[in-house]
Amino acid sequence: MPRSRLTRTGALSALVALLLSAATACGDAGGLQGAGPTETAVSPDKLWPMLTPASRPAYEIGEVNREVVKGVTVAGGDIRDVNPVTVVRKELDKSPGDYQGKDAPYRDTGRLMARCAAGAGHGGCPVLRPYYRDLTGDGHPELTLGFRLMPGKTTAVRVYTVEKQRLVQVMSWDDAISGVELAGRSVIIRSPSEVAGYEYRLQWTWDADQKAMLLTHDEMLRTGQREKTPHPSAPPSSSASPSPSASASTP
Repeated sequence: MPRSRLTRTGALSALVALLLSAATACGDAGGLQGAGPTETAVSPDKLWPMLTPASRPAYEIGEVNREVVKGVTVAGGDIRDVNPVTVVRKELDKSPGDYQGKDAPYRDTGRLMARCAAGAGHGGCPVLRPYYRDLTGDGHPELTLGFRLMPGKTTAVRVYTVEKQRLVQVMSWDDAISGVELAGRSVIIRSPSEVAGYEYRLQWTWDADQKAMLLTHDEMLRTGQREKTPHPSAPPSSSASPSPSASASTP
């Protein structure tokens, strides 16, 4: 028998003897008590074993969101040099029908971009304060930004990185949002649910193989609040594209 195992066995025997001695001296006070019968472990049942496994997804929901932002160059390679307002303007310019004109679904966002002269997070600018955190593990910060899609109470959340002086979008999500968190290599978004007392918790995590943030967790969690939310979140499968925002370095 190895020496390490002998040592552990001797120590365990001494501990058991000490506990038995204490129980004898003090009666039942402080003694070990049973927690009742242990629930029997049940193995999972595999359903429909004769069903042929699917080889491709039934729906295209855009699991990998990765796109080079045209017209934005990061000459020094520092993403902090990129103006978040400029980045949002580039996205809005790609879909003018969504942001321009009286019938555009997010016409107020397009109109209020004129108030962004002081920068993101100031005045009536719909672009929120940017956050910088290393989400890819390469030692350089990524840019996490959000902007309000108005009218309505939907928020767009985006993550960008820099590759060879190019700005690359690696995550995109639009939803009614309760809170956003940055944790490790992940972005966590909490959204209200139409089920009273519950919320959605979605987590995107950096994947080095895909070079993008992948949706790695999709949960409905209890919040303890039972009031029905007036603006339910759409389930991830129907979307087009983690508490207050986490503390991160600012520009």
